[in-house]
Amino acid sequence: MAKLSTEELLDAFKELTLIELSEFVKAFEETFDVTAAAPVAVAAAGAPAGGAPAEEVEEKDAFDVILEAAGDKKIQVIKVVRELTSLGLGEAKAVVDGAPKAVLEGANKETADKAKAALEEAGATVTLK
Repeated sequence: MAKLSTEELLDAFKELTLIELSEFVKAFEETFDVTAAAPVAVAAAGAPAGGAPAEEVEEKDAFDVILEAAGDKKIQVIKVVRELTSLGLGEAKAVVDGAPKAVLEGANKETADKAKAALEEAGATVTLK
């Protein structure tokens, strides 16, 4: 196989959907035993440097909205997933069919609660993590 240039790789990634790219990153992490974590997490971990011990219970500010099951109204759930994520019909259907699956990742509390309410109203079973 010919070696691809950085530009060729970027062009190939531009053609992928967000779901395909997410799956690629997971496969890359598993293959090379690495983590594509944001460097901000490292800085936040070293923050409590005062003399007092840091509290273990911290207010969570990023939530994952996980679709556990579509329920009886699968078409309605697909419509809501499309509204929340701006995915195409086929991609949204793949998310719903692949449940349990993350619909939103790293969303703030307000967005996550609204998404959960909308999905539950459509008949889905949802959890926030």
